This record gives sequence, structure tokens and C-alpha cells, in this order.
Amino acid sequence: MITSDEARYIRSAAYVPEHSVGLMASISRGEPFLADSFPSFTGDDWVILVGYPLSGMFVPEDLSRAIAAIRQHRQPEYLWLVAPELPPAFASACRERESDRYYTLELSGFAPRHDLTRIVARAGRDVTVERGRRIGIDHDQVISEFLERQRPGPRIERLFLSMGGYTAASTDAVVLTARRKGGEVSAFYVVDLGAEKFATYVVGCHSRKHYVPGASDLLFAEMTALAREEGRGYIHLGLGVNEGIRRFKEKWGGVPGLPCEFCEHKQDRLARLFSLATRRWP
Repeated sequence: MITSDEARYIRSAAYVPEHSVGLMASISRGEPFLADSFPSFTGDDWVILVGYPLSGMFVPEDLSRAIAAIRQHRQPEYLWLVAPELPPAFASACRERESDRYYTLELSGFAPRHDLTRIVARAGRDVTVERGRRIGIDHDQVISEFLERQRPGPRIERLFLSMGGYTAASTDAVVLTARRKGGEVSAFYVVDLGAEKFATYVVGCHSRKHYVPGASDLLFAEMTALAREEGRGYIHLGLGVNEGIRRFKEKWGGVPGLPCEFCEHKQDRLARLFSLATRRWP
């Protein structure tokens, strides 16, 4: 559990999307807590540790100590870690591991290329953009279409399917929707404003059934306008993921920055039960 003072501190010190407590708590359905300077989230048998310290430089030994403390006091069966670097001993035991980089867009002096301006203007003749706070049935239909078409991995699928609950519960979520003249959803973005210094692009997808060329670009332009209006200095665009997504982010001025290492660790169940028993019954 974090206090209201800790929540305000995290909001002001945040510099990666996983520092957004409301976003992460809603998506994971976990309870937030601080492990030293590392925001973390816990459920019945799991912990997510965000290994980007809120203060000071990243020091691998500090992260190793936080991992050791979580293992000792919480004994999670699953420990998911996202960090700029994985401690060697922890990395060697990963069941699943991914490496990527965060993409960001600095808003100071930003102006889209002329070709993008033309694409946005053309799309604006065929769709209107709405700013809302909720994912509706028509958004869910686009999500279902997208998941059936793309068949992403389980974590990405869970992320998209969690958007309805997240936007319904959050005061920091904004849903940008591009609608055709008949009212159909052509594309939408979900943006999080839970950090003081930046806006976070959470998810976005488009419909092939109601496709309008340039609708996603129009929403990107709207996202930059929203972030500026809210006084944010930059936008976190998420990870590179694949070549197509990287190209889209880069054409809008996104640049790769902080490294991101993801690791899933599963403790042997018998070892966990023995550890719990010896800890509780000395």
C-alpha cells in the first residue's frame, strides 16, 4: 500500500510509463507499494517490480537488494521485472525475457513533417476526433477485430482487454476516437496523464472494416495537442515492439531512449511452500 504523499511523489518523479500508479494498478489489478525507490505491484502470488528508481542513478546492486527483500518478505510464486538492466543472477533464471527500448517524443519545438500535415488534413475531412473518458461497445468491437487480425502475445492481449476497466476507473485516462461520418469508430488511442512530466500513449488500434487512411496519424496529432494543453514536456510512446511500429513512431519524431529489459521468474512451488513454512514457523 502506498500513502497519498507517496502517490504524489511518484507522480512528480515518474519518468517511465510503469511509474504511473493508476495505470499499472488498474491493468495488473495489483496493490501498489514501494520497494525502496522502486514502484511495485502485488497480487496473491505475484509481484511486478519496476526497476527504474524514482531517485538517484540506476545501480544494479540496489535492484538486487530490492529483489532479495521481496523474495524474503513476500515470497511470490511469480516475479515480473522491468528494468534498464537485469542483475546477472536473476537474468539467468528468467523463464521469459525480452529486450527493447522506450520511444519518446519531445514536444518542445516539435512540428510534424509537411507530408504528415497533409495526411492529417485529408483524414480530418473523413473523420471527426472525440476526446472521451470511456471505452465503449464500439471500441470493444475494434479491439476484437484487431486481436483476431493480429493475434498478439498473451500480455498484449490482456493489455487491450483491460482498457475498459482502466478507463472506467481512471481520472487520468483520455480516449481519443476517430469516427467516420456515420458514427463508426475508425481508430482510437488511449492516453494516460498520470505522470506530471509526460503523457503516455497506452494503446491504439484501427478498424479495417471502417478504415480511413490517415486516421491513426490524425489521432497522433491530437495526442500531441492534448499533451501540450496538459503541460507535459514529452510523450512516452512505449516500446519499439516491431519494425512496423518503430517506423510509425519514428516518422512522427519518436526516438529510442532508455533500454528496457523484461524478465519473468517463477519460483519452484515446493521451494516456495517450504520457505513460507519456515518463515512462519521458526
